Amino acid sequence: MLLTVDIGNSNIVIGGMDQRNIVFISRIETNAGRTADQYAVELLQITTLYNIPRNQFSGAILSSVVPALTDVLFRAIVHFIGKEPLVVGPGLKTGLDIRIGNPSQLGSDIVANAVAAITLYPAPLIFVDMGTATTISAVGKDKDFLGCSILPGIRISADALTGHAAQLQSVALESPAGIIGTNTVDAIKSGVVYGTASTLDGMFARMSEAMPAPPKSIILTGGNARFIQKHLKIKVIYDPNLLLTGLSILYEKNAIEVK
Repeated sequence: MLLTVDIGNSNIVIGGMDQRNIVFISRIETNAGRTADQYAVELLQITTLYNIPRNQFSGAILSSVVPALTDVLFRAIVHFIGKEPLVVGPGLKTGLDIRIGNPSQLGSDIVANAVAAITLYPAPLIFVDMGTATTISAVGKDKDFLGCSILPGIRISADALTGHAAQLQSVALESPAGIIGTNTVDAIKSGVVYGTASTLDGMFARMSEAMPAPPKSIILTGGNARFIQKHLKIKVIYDPNLLLTGLSILYEKNAIEVK
């Protein structure tokens, strides 16, 4: 079994993969104050919860957009399974032709999502990861990564709105009764949910026009995607596990180099 760990700004996603099939997924809060030993204990507790002995893991792969925690989780994984994880970064075999100004600046989460997308779905394509930030990325027909657009995530936008307006209260991320809110809570939900959906529909149209060839696939993933999917006018594929699948594929491509 493969241990996959993705360090995001808000959450760390931990998964067990068996031949690209997900055995378990767990999420814990990203906390830069924890030590490697503390994270190793959490890995042990999580796998114990799913009745998986740590000797079941034959390898591991780690992606991170939080540099301060990359080495911490690296050491935690070594302590947990006794093997060094593969780390997503420059020099890794991806199968992508990354056509941006500085390929080393491309986030490891975007790389993993892109690798899964080109493996599973017809290109050219657009994929959207809705997490702390919302990233909209374009891949050409020859598996060339063309670039992306980065927007504030849904939660960031909602918190910014309610945090800077004294009479507006924080709301849950859920669909309102209708697009025309008849009370403050539903009005905020309408703006957050339908506003985000409308933004994505518009960005899909604009990005499609800018690509060398129109996309054959549009994939939606990320922790907040489920709130928006059904409100989109453009047809999308919802794949909540795109990133973990991408990590599994990356491991397959590079496993020979793992120590």
